[in-house]
Amino acid sequence: MNDAAHVSETIRDYYAHVLQSRRDLKTSACCTAESLPAPLRGIVQQLHPEVTGRFYGCGSPIPPALTGLTLLDLGCGSGRDCYLLSKLAGPRGRVIGVDMTAEQLAVARRHRDYHAKAFGYARSNVEFHEGYIEDLEALGIENDSVDAVISNCVINLSPDKPRVFREIFRVLKPGGELYFSDVFAGRRVPAELARDPVLLGECLGGALYIEDFRRLLQAAGCADARVCARTRLRLDNDDIERRAGMIDFHSLTLRAFKLPLEDRCEDYGQAAGYLGTLPQHPHAFALDDHHLFETGRPRPVCGNTADMLSATRYAPHFRVSGDKSRHFGLFNCNTSSTANLSSPDACGPGCC
Repeated sequence: MNDAAHVSETIRDYYAHVLQSRRDLKTSACCTAESLPAPLRGIVQQLHPEVTGRFYGCGSPIPPALTGLTLLDLGCGSGRDCYLLSKLAGPRGRVIGVDMTAEQLAVARRHRDYHAKAFGYARSNVEFHEGYIEDLEALGIENDSVDAVISNCVINLSPDKPRVFREIFRVLKPGGELYFSDVFAGRRVPAELARDPVLLGECLGGALYIEDFRRLLQAAGCADARVCARTRLRLDNDDIERRAGMIDFHSLTLRAFKLPLEDRCEDYGQAAGYLGTLPQHPHAFALDDHHLFETGRPRPVCGNTADMLSATRYAPHFRVSGDKSRHFGLFNCNTSSTANLSSPDACGPGCC
């Protein structure tokens, strides 16, 4: 068995047989205490207890403005986030869940009618596929067919992360969004830990070093990803903490778009103002951890940020002034980015 097959089999066994509920987790890495926004908590209360009881996510990767969209959840497990998306997308939307663990999918599938009835839909708008997030083409998911891809603490489990990101940007429509939460490491995880069954299953063994993540995204054609939320993880397990040594693990929620962006924040004299029209965001909208747009208060933005707000589904909610006909050099940037996980104040590509 090659390394990739070994990793996949190890993870499948962990989620199919070792974990039967959140109580079986050995660390806090795969299920942080981050609270959902109030509107999402209300939807979770409508979900079947078996679905929520086998949820192992590490964040809240649910972006706004999803009504009527085609949405893809990578590593959907028992379906909690798929059913959240189902409610948010509405009866005209479409939700696709992909997972490689038959036992988890069995839980998700047997509650499709339950949730359709709970949401008042004539039929379910959710479909589940057993397969690999590295090969979405084999599941019939076409090029440029998905409005938004989400994933909750799953990409770290993949033995072929470059292929995962290539597939994501293949299936996203132009201007489509990747919005996901995952566990990242402040340094590369040693090979012996990366193969450990418990560390793999607990989302630590496969955690990407943040600089390697940035490089993988660039290779997939995405030059600028944004950190939306960041939490340093407490493992709460003495044995695993001893073995991990000085490796620092973080739960990050990140946003990226299928857009032809630049690898640095360039200044074109542009500005963006939020109109206050996104549902549940009447007063402000946070594009990332250093772009909070208050309603009615325009602010200067780099060219990449201007494109993220004007060439995506967020365009109706913003007024972006200026164009790229005149260049003023690098945008004055001194805030956080994916450039340096250990130093949130570092400046680098995509951190205007």
